[in-house]
Amino acid sequence: MNSKIIIFDTTLRDGEQALKSSLTVKQKLKIALSLENTGIDIIEVGFPISSPGDFKSVQEISKIIKNIKICSLARCINKDIDTAAEAMSFSNLFRIHIFLATSKLHIKSKLNKNFNEIIDMAISSVKRALKYTDDVEFSCEDASRTDIDDLCKIVEKLIKSGVKTINIPDTVGYTVPNELSSIIKNLFERVPNIDQSIISVHCHNDLGMAVGNSISAIQAGARQIEGTINGIGERAGNTALEEVIMAIKVRKDILGVSTGIKHKEIYHTSKIISQICNVPISPNKAIVGSNAFSHSSGIHQDGILKNRKNYEIMKPSSIGSKEIKLNLTSRSGRAAVKYYMNKMGYQETDYDINELYLKFLKLADKKGQVFDYDLEALAFINTEKDETEYFSLSFFSVQSISNGLSTASVKLLCGDTTFIESATTRNGPVDAIYQALNRITHLPIILEKYKLIAKGKGKDALGQVNILVKYKKRKFHGIGLATDIIESSVQAMIHVLNTIWKVNQINEKLKNLKKI
Repeated sequence: MNSKIIIFDTTLRDGEQALKSSLTVKQKLKIALSLENTGIDIIEVGFPISSPGDFKSVQEISKIIKNIKICSLARCINKDIDTAAEAMSFSNLFRIHIFLATSKLHIKSKLNKNFNEIIDMAISSVKRALKYTDDVEFSCEDASRTDIDDLCKIVEKLIKSGVKTINIPDTVGYTVPNELSSIIKNLFERVPNIDQSIISVHCHNDLGMAVGNSISAIQAGARQIEGTINGIGERAGNTALEEVIMAIKVRKDILGVSTGIKHKEIYHTSKIISQICNVPISPNKAIVGSNAFSHSSGIHQDGILKNRKNYEIMKPSSIGSKEIKLNLTSRSGRAAVKYYMNKMGYQETDYDINELYLKFLKLADKKGQVFDYDLEALAFINTEKDETEYFSLSFFSVQSISNGLSTASVKLLCGDTTFIESATTRNGPVDAIYQALNRITHLPIILEKYKLIAKGKGKDALGQVNILVKYKKRKFHGIGLATDIIESSVQAMIHVLNTIWKVNQINEKLKNLKKI
């Protein structure tokens, strides 16, 4: 049996169905190009009959995507099939994907037909699709709840009619892995012409088993897996393709199969789809979540630093992600503190690790997460005596008018001196305040991330602003919390400014020590 697993991506069809608003043609093209660059074998680019917009997007994609196969969905209706073929007519390599329900529940309550009528509809539609392409896929909708005798019967007839790929969908995510595996095995044992077609599965995640079901199907003989990047899709979503792909790579010893995927493009493609679709990736999401390669426990951090294989089964670089992330929290040990100090260029002789670690634990209990620049301050500044912040906000005011201009005035105490500055910008009141602060401090700060989080509800709700800025090739975090989001934004930037000032003080102190 062929050991190559075909990866069929339906992010632009099933994935888009779950979005709050439709994607533009430009957005779909960007996703399609990213999927092509990742090495996806087949992209289901839409359901052309569903709307003029979907038809146009499929048509435009068919003009651009030339290195991999594209596919369009169609019901067992002549107009659907004709429209799908027309939409993809600019492509030299396309597939028509036809679907029809086969379970007794769907046939009776949804279609009001009998099983023989379903077979006739399916065969007739396949014959029509074959006029346009020799690559036809047929999905037996709700196959996992279809009587196995009926499923074997229709699959045999479909293959005989010329279908190259038979899809066995777990349409409502009802099946558990051993059930789906049993269905696939039955097909291989009971359908005499099964070797003339590729068996595919399309699993939904209603019970959280989409990936597990897909893997069990591979072990039973399926050679095409359908799903979406990040698992987006109807209801609880689809099989997360990146999880299946990396499971195949990491557990090749057991699965014995492979894909043609460019693994180092996975992380980049995942991020693009998340941003375009406006579907955030959960931090604990397997493979591409922000916590997938981060470690907080002191025991784990120590183990990772000694040998990454202790707590990582794959490298972040294998999917194109960044290196390991050791979170500095109260659960961290000395190993992580030493790691970050060394990363910043300090030798163990430059500081007292025991004293630093005790200070670190106190700060971590108070602050939650500690950053590398916090360690510098703890190691080289007497924080117990020096509690006063260098920058302190005295006053600010903001005015925004209908022409798009925002003006901000800021009064800032810098040490013992007070400065007042104003700035006007078309980028909103927060940017105006930040520009005014920059004029006072003269620090070459670049704002890289700005995130607003609502805390609570109603008039007493608080707005927490988290910012990430870049200053002289280093990154600094700032947090502000207030009922007014502009005030929160100011607090976050003042937080950053004070951190940068402390780091600059440390650098000056170290320079002086070297001179001595």
